[in-house]
Amino acid sequence: MPRSFALALAALFLALPAAAQTTPAPVKTAAEFTGDYQPPRLSDGRPDLHGFWSNASVSRLERPQGYPLVLSEEQAAELEGRALFNVRLKTEKDFVDPNAPPPEKGKALPGVGNYDVAWTDPGSIVATIKGEKRSSYITFPSDGKIPAMTEQGRAMRAAATRRPGTGYDNPEERGSSERCIIIGTNGPPFGNYLYNNNFQIVQTGDHVMIMSEMIHDVRIARIGGKHRETGVQAWMGDSIAHWDGDTLVVETRHIDPRSGGAFISNAGRITERFTRISGDQVLYEFEVDDPTVYTAAWGGQMPLTRLEDQLYEFACHEGNYGLVNILQGGRSNDRQGLAHTGGQDRGE
Repeated sequence: MPRSFALALAALFLALPAAAQTTPAPVKTAAEFTGDYQPPRLSDGRPDLHGFWSNASVSRLERPQGYPLVLSEEQAAELEGRALFNVRLKTEKDFVDPNAPPPEKGKALPGVGNYDVAWTDPGSIVATIKGEKRSSYITFPSDGKIPAMTEQGRAMRAAATRRPGTGYDNPEERGSSERCIIIGTNGPPFGNYLYNNNFQIVQTGDHVMIMSEMIHDVRIARIGGKHRETGVQAWMGDSIAHWDGDTLVVETRHIDPRSGGAFISNAGRITERFTRISGDQVLYEFEVDDPTVYTAAWGGQMPLTRLEDQLYEFACHEGNYGLVNILQGGRSNDRQGLAHTGGQDRGE
């Protein structure tokens, strides 16, 4: 190989990593998204956050490998195209055709799994904040991933999530979401689910209420005051709030580790910020700060887009035979002398 060609080739390879490493654009603040927009206000002069909002989206909490935080049109289309919900909409559309004739006698129905696509609505487009398309909700750390847990945090989570018993002897041995107690979309921070990614916000001068459509979980934050130090622990913790200019700030502590939100210790806290940035969007920001559990603080931004509808009752246990059938299966095993496995043996 000629020396001149080798040097040129080496220079090319040395240049490739530098060309591929682009400095990410700084994350926009609420003020930058708000611009000159003036939100509607209540009689006390505070911004009006009342209404129904949705965070349904293809984007998820953590960033997919190989994508930046802020997406180009092509990158957004790629993520949306490979999203399971959108794929199912195309491949299963015949299963939910309202004009389809009744099933033919003797012909097997198509397999649809637990839910066919008509029952799901996780979102079909990436999270978009005033036109800026996002691949994930986490904005820091810069890699878009939840930081590693500390050794103490891992031990705490393992102890908190392990359920006692065999899993087949009584309802308390089953998970909280399976028992329709709580699923965790209300957080904090807010999450995404297979469906019902909708919320209602109601505010007064001294309280703000956030209700999720999923199992109609309700969080109530007191505006002003201090955290309760004693008393019954709430599933979604103890929340207090205050106004920082036109932004409502909610701080939550003492979250039950089974709630489905971010796992934190009693010393940890989650801070949420709600800012009206346009007529149809609230910018939702969150930060998880718990050095006992995580090696670094982490957080992000999420758009809450106005829902031109209302929330409907979520009757989680109506027609739900799963729990009954599981316990009946356990009694059948008992009669046959078959052993159950549970607790640590269940991989928890």
